[in-house]
Amino acid sequence: MGKIFEKIDEYRWRIPKSYKSGMRVPGIIYAKEKMLSKITEDGAHEQVANAAFLPGIVKASLAMPDIHYGYGLPIGGVVATDVNKDGVITPGGVGFDINCGVRLLRTDLEYEDVRNLIEDLTEAIFHTVPSGVGSEGDISLSKQDFTRACRKGAVWAVEEGYGIEEDLECTESKGYIPWADPDMVSKKAFERGRDQLGTLGSGNHFLEIQVVDQIYNAKLAEGLGLFKGQITIMIHTGSRGFGHQICTDYLKVMEAAVKKYGIKLPDRQLACAPYNSKEGQDYLAAMACGANYAWANRQIISYLVRRAFEKVFGKSFSSLGIYTVYDVAHNIVKLENHKINGKEVLLAVHRKGATRAFPPGHPELPEKYRRTGQPVIIPGDMGRASFVLCGTEKAMEETFGSTCHGAGRVLSRNQAKKLAKGKDIASEMGKKGIVVRSSSKRTLYEEIPEAYKDVSEVVDVVHKAGIAKLVARMRPLGVVKG
Repeated sequence: MGKIFEKIDEYRWRIPKSYKSGMRVPGIIYAKEKMLSKITEDGAHEQVANAAFLPGIVKASLAMPDIHYGYGLPIGGVVATDVNKDGVITPGGVGFDINCGVRLLRTDLEYEDVRNLIEDLTEAIFHTVPSGVGSEGDISLSKQDFTRACRKGAVWAVEEGYGIEEDLECTESKGYIPWADPDMVSKKAFERGRDQLGTLGSGNHFLEIQVVDQIYNAKLAEGLGLFKGQITIMIHTGSRGFGHQICTDYLKVMEAAVKKYGIKLPDRQLACAPYNSKEGQDYLAAMACGANYAWANRQIISYLVRRAFEKVFGKSFSSLGIYTVYDVAHNIVKLENHKINGKEVLLAVHRKGATRAFPPGHPELPEKYRRTGQPVIIPGDMGRASFVLCGTEKAMEETFGSTCHGAGRVLSRNQAKKLAKGKDIASEMGKKGIVVRSSSKRTLYEEIPEAYKDVSEVVDVVHKAGIAKLVARMRPLGVVKG
């Protein structure tokens, strides 16, 4: 590994600028040494190095321990460009599922309250929240309503009755990006997204009923409203076909922009445009629509989950204590101020398969989390566990306030299907005490636990590296997949 990586410490590895002629900054990967062989095997380290060519990039091209090969930037990648010094915007640094993210709902219910109702609850959610490839919901929007959803995101959803004001307070950016402009979105994207609000989708998207089975930091857990034995619900989905089409449309725009502005890159998948260019601003406005759509989607699904619990228990969601802990984005560009060489600089922070991990006291956090730091929600695979952490000051210093977003794949979907061939995945999960419902057996094959890294190893890296602080672990009880 010596030729590629220089050891900084036990959890950080540098790819020096000398690795490839043209790198503007080094690459830094957060990982244990034993993880490096898999990272190099799938070529993700090359994508970290390639991203270091982006004009205006500052500090380093970063990657989290859940890193794996993606389109342009690796999944788990974080890059920030100085918007006032030739900084660029790249759709490959966001990905196709714009604002794929996770929302965690807490409840006042304990394991004993639901142990005999897991099947009923999972079934109720499965039938209440549409899932699967191309799934359509019960919400059919007029063009005017769709435009409002694009502009106002989760705020629009709450105004329409799909939630409460507190949900917005506990959502990153309060559930919308204000510079969204629906005029920058194609007719095809609107057609793909029009009937998909309030749907889960397929692939690695899921809904999960969980129990908090371990508390690592009692004070922080109390600050987040979490306790051992508590029932939580995790929602993992994004902008569906709408965001996918926005990315597809703008990749073509950016490929032309690279030639127009004379930008030299080692990978055409990182096609980009200057932040201050028309192409850069148009993409940001369209991407914001995709991000807002995703927040509206998770908000509506939260409403539907509450309805499912109300149906099973015959009580209101408020009496069951079903409230949002937090909602975080995984695939997004954000304009943020960070210190570079001691000076505040406005950066375009691209997080792709990475999440914010803002520290205590940060002005963007809700008042209730100013002491704890931002809740960081890290889903695992359907057979193991998920985690809640809190953001730290060290993350602000080292990673633009970023940390990992999940377990990270180690098998492609085709490899997973081959490994799972002939198995009854739902039955195997049932033997572990996990109820699984899916609209497709293929999805279960693709999403077997063996397809992912052990999320506890990933979380251990970011905790020990100091870029997020462990708070609690949840294990799955009921899982709904597309």
